[in-house]
Amino acid sequence: MSDKKIIFIAFAIEDERQRDFLTGQSLLNKSPFEYIDMSVKEPYTSEWKEKVRTRIRRCNGVIVLVSENSLTSSGQKWEIQCAKEEEKPILAIWAYSDDRTTLTGVSTKVWNWTTIGDFIDNL
Repeated sequence: MSDKKIIFIAFAIEDERQRDFLTGQSLLNKSPFEYIDMSVKEPYTSEWKEKVRTRIRRCNGVIVLVSENSLTSSGQKWEIQCAKEEEKPILAIWAYSDDRTTLTGVSTKVWNWTTIGDFIDNL
């Protein structure tokens, strides 16, 4: 890959450490991707939603970190819906090896670097 791909990460705020682990990969010297983080700890305002939509439009794809926390994360659910509306490719991966939560409307895969790399390579 010659150009960096921009990846938006949708995650529940309770899974912030897993997001940090995932985004740490983009800090590698020759990483072919970078991440956009729009996590907030305040109510989701229309201004926040418009900023997220703008960033999702700019991205090449969206990675969704799925966990039991996703079931109650209104912000993450909105980000996923926005990604679908903007017709962005979505890769949903389980955030934890012992949590196989399912989210309606996304097909979730086991988190491994081959799966993530293949997703990014195909964007």
